[in-house]
Amino acid sequence: MNTVLIGSQWGDEGKGKVIDVLTDKADVVVRYQGGSNAGHTVIAEGKKRVLRLIPSGILHEGKVCVIGNGVVMNPLDLIEEIEAMRATGVEPKGRLFISTRTQMVMLYHRALDKAEEAARAPGKKIGTTGRGIGPAYAAKVSRTGLRCGDMLTAGFLDLVREQVEETNAKLRMLKAERVDAGDDIEVPGCTVKGYQLDADELVAIYRTVQEKLSPYVRDTVPMLHEAKKAGKSILLEGAQGTMLDIDFGTYPFVTSSNPTSGGACIGSGLSPRDIDCVVGVIKAYTTRVGEGPFPTELYNAVNLQDPDGKTMAERGHEFGAVTKRPRRTGWYDAVIARYAQQVNGVDYWALTKLDVMDVFPKIKICVAYELDGRRIDYMPSSAAELARVKPIYEEMDGWMCETSNVTRMEDLPPKAKAYVDRLVELSGGKLGILSIGPARESTLRIAL
Repeated sequence: MNTVLIGSQWGDEGKGKVIDVLTDKADVVVRYQGGSNAGHTVIAEGKKRVLRLIPSGILHEGKVCVIGNGVVMNPLDLIEEIEAMRATGVEPKGRLFISTRTQMVMLYHRALDKAEEAARAPGKKIGTTGRGIGPAYAAKVSRTGLRCGDMLTAGFLDLVREQVEETNAKLRMLKAERVDAGDDIEVPGCTVKGYQLDADELVAIYRTVQEKLSPYVRDTVPMLHEAKKAGKSILLEGAQGTMLDIDFGTYPFVTSSNPTSGGACIGSGLSPRDIDCVVGVIKAYTTRVGEGPFPTELYNAVNLQDPDGKTMAERGHEFGAVTKRPRRTGWYDAVIARYAQQVNGVDYWALTKLDVMDVFPKIKICVAYELDGRRIDYMPSSAAELARVKPIYEEMDGWMCETSNVTRMEDLPPKAKAYVDRLVELSGGKLGILSIGPARESTLRIAL
């Protein structure tokens, strides 16, 4: 069976753990979109690993892992990740493959990302991670980006030099318009002074990149279709979440790709006919990182300090796996869940972090919105409208006892089970997995 696993909120739902759990039934694991601005945290056998680009299947012996063409891959981040895997006894070579069609996030993209965000007026900032993801996708769409297959050609370093020179012209323009003279852009691995990148330095860096990563690069489309013909099971994983989708998310406070299930085919080369099941990962509450509307928000690091939201943040360890940015927290939003079910065609939910809710005597669920005095149960298409909605809540009793030690669904406290059942009822689909702790072992498999 070929399965797509997606995030159903604003990312950070616990996809890495669920992918890790599902990988035991998969032969091939494909990362189909996003870049190293998002990470998957996997805790297994007492070890914590954060994976940014390498599919989580790498932690399972014998699984083939593919970085698909829908990903924008920072080669320096990937090299660092490969070396980190080796340091923990996992050898990616021979099991990890990068599509020749995968676009690369270059150091000059990072410089441009930081300069563009700095140049945006107050109130217009996107909240980018500054990791070059947006500029890399922009280069892809404008047909000026470099792909991993370019590393296999003799002219690769000449292309790098050309791109650096073009970026320097853009950086000079951005500095002149909005950015204070004398500011420098911190870009790991190269020197950026006065908003000018050193082309010789970058060419030297990417010469090393070419030597180290070329052995991993291949045309993965025939490879995936051969696996399909052989009856092997393929698991496709995205980064971020539905509400950060470039088309269906809270635009413009979104990422630059399609984390939704439709992106799985575009980002891998498989056909929609090849997908058998969609699993949506969703938290028992809601979080978001960065700017943009968040209807059920209770707590953030700036101006909202609701004690319930703070408890969620503390108990859920709500900090980005890669960026370390504190996440904003709020009650479960069933409007978002229903929207994610519709857009992605979710067959089964993987509900995570139920244990975070163990200490609340009363728990609220957003079942609909009020927009300009009228009740709506659908997701507005614009961020401006979403920013105006007021959540309509229903309240349930909490269970006030620990669930992380539960090993069977029937052993859940009755009020905890009632809460889970209500979330699934409001969201559509069926419950497939229930996660009650961060470790691989604290997972109840119901239907998957």
